[in-house]
Amino acid sequence: MSGRRPARLLAVPVLVAVTLLGTAAPAAADAAGPTDYRTEIVGMAPAVDGVTASVVGGDSFLRLEVAPGTEVLVVGYRGEQFIRFLPSGVVEENRRSPSWYLSQDRYGTAEVPADATPDAEPEWVRVATDGRWVWHDHRSHWMGTAPPLGARPGDVVLEAVVPLEVDGRAVDLSVRSTLQPTPSRLPAVVVGVLAGVALLVLARAAGLAGVGAALSGLAAVALVVGAWTVRSVPAETGPSPLHWALALAALVPAIAGTWLARSGSSRPGPPFLVGGLLALAAAELVLWAWTRLDVLSAAILPTDAPFSLDRATTAAAFLGGVVALIVVLRALLRRPAPA
Repeated sequence: MSGRRPARLLAVPVLVAVTLLGTAAPAAADAAGPTDYRTEIVGMAPAVDGVTASVVGGDSFLRLEVAPGTEVLVVGYRGEQFIRFLPSGVVEENRRSPSWYLSQDRYGTAEVPADATPDAEPEWVRVATDGRWVWHDHRSHWMGTAPPLGARPGDVVLEAVVPLEVDGRAVDLSVRSTLQPTPSRLPAVVVGVLAGVALLVLARAAGLAGVGAALSGLAAVALVVGAWTVRSVPAETGPSPLHWALALAALVPAIAGTWLARSGSSRPGPPFLVGGLLALAAAELVLWAWTRLDVLSAAILPTDAPFSLDRATTAAAFLGGVVALIVVLRALLRRPAPA
């Protein structure tokens, strides 16, 4: 095979990775992430029918679901009209509400324009038509980057009220947030170490084909876990496509490299092409795990998948990917460069 053809083949997974990363760029800047707090809905006073409140991502987003025929107004931080749910199911946000700007990220760092004031004429923008919406409401989560001084797991760090108007009647939505215990990293680290050891064993037994098979398996599980994360939260919260895109960008070259390595004992694939594909797969897998290492220590993860599975997969992908990258690079350095 000529030198140009392997180069072109190696470019395929690179282009796949670049394309996937490019599609991931428009993701929301402040999607739900791992957290150490759990916010619960305490209740509504007075009780009302047709309005259901819940929390998404541990404590990240407040969600309201309003039945058809019911009108709800969410009152903003400064007493202004913030979000309204119309009886038809249409949901609108007031883009001249100071609360709208402050609620664009978890910590309220956005600058509020001069024309966005509590007494400004509302500028309603439709955001949904099914009577459901989620948003960062700073009254429903702890706003500090660190727990309150002296707080211990199980302690209540926040109790607050989100004022609503349901069919013209004032209703208080009460919430409470508690600090959660930090999980042990040991089980995930053990799984990661075992993944690295298993990869070394496969490399000794089957060479680059064994490395490729291991990377393919790790990337496939990472893809499932990443897709599960994205599907676990409402689309309007902006879950990052990187959860699945990086895993898929690792899976494609891993499968291609494994196939080339096993393409025939008498005529195996070009070693530098095989090694390049597997090195790319390992690097993408390590990057996937690196972007989500905080799942190892956070108490609450924004996924419906078992937290233990998410943590174990992340650790295995990181350590297994690092070991695979070292093995592949060492194998390539031992071989003379192709003429």
